[in-house]
Amino acid sequence: MTENRWKGGKPATPSPWKSRSPQAERPVAPAVPREEAEQDPPQRVIRPAGEMRLYGINACLAAFARRPGQLRKVYLLESRIAELKPVLAWCVKHRLGYRVVENIDLDKLTGSRHHEGICFEMVRPPALALADLLAAQPPAPDPSLLIWLDGVGNPHNLGALLRSAAHFAVAGVIVPKSSSLDLSGAAARVAEGGAEVVAMARIDDQQAAISSLRKAGYTITATVPRDGAGLYASRIAPRTVLVFGAEGEGMNKALIETADQRLTIPGSGIVESLNIAASAAVVLGEYWRQQHAH
Repeated sequence: MTENRWKGGKPATPSPWKSRSPQAERPVAPAVPREEAEQDPPQRVIRPAGEMRLYGINACLAAFARRPGQLRKVYLLESRIAELKPVLAWCVKHRLGYRVVENIDLDKLTGSRHHEGICFEMVRPPALALADLLAAQPPAPDPSLLIWLDGVGNPHNLGALLRSAAHFAVAGVIVPKSSSLDLSGAAARVAEGGAEVVAMARIDDQQAAISSLRKAGYTITATVPRDGAGLYASRIAPRTVLVFGAEGEGMNKALIETADQRLTIPGSGIVESLNIAASAAVVLGEYWRQQHAH
């Protein structure tokens, strides 16, 4: 943070920011002494509706590469300037603010110490309706892989799953509209860019969604910790929706009973099951192997 300095016999207004903005901006935090500024962290400033903060170098660069027009502001450490010159040039050209800040400021802006020296304010991607997600898929019987998350709420698990989903070319993730699960800065950072390529769709009615998926040629495959067919001895349909439930409670029984197929990952039995992110990586890897074995 910048300390008070005197200029012309009068105290200059202190600022917690080193401004590199191409245009005049209102400060993110009030002009207060250092001690007060640290008690009033910048992340408490209300952002416009529909915007979110992304952080982590891979998450930010992936978002900028795919949708630069939705960038609204950039905060970065001085050590990141050389690496982010194309982004800063875009900011100058399009009259967007960017600011060089200290590490503690980014801690406050992101609510995390894992920001990797960068934070973008960007327009939040809109959640898709299931119909929109299905319309973007190749027609049956062409291969298409979707994931359905039931009861999952941890943003880090979501981020890890999105990273695996991007690696194995999953087309989209389906979540109930009532779920608290949503893309966040934490999830996007853990996804390492995967959040930008895997669409998320929300559903209102579980049975209506299953009906729509079946009409589109999908097999509904539930992953269960026990009593399912062994993953490596089973054939996963090329056009499949893989359903994963939360740890502990798991997915709701009605969804399990509705599934066309139930799969269990074999293991030693020393622990009951893998967490959702690890389970997803294993099952997605097997699906990929089956589709690309020849």
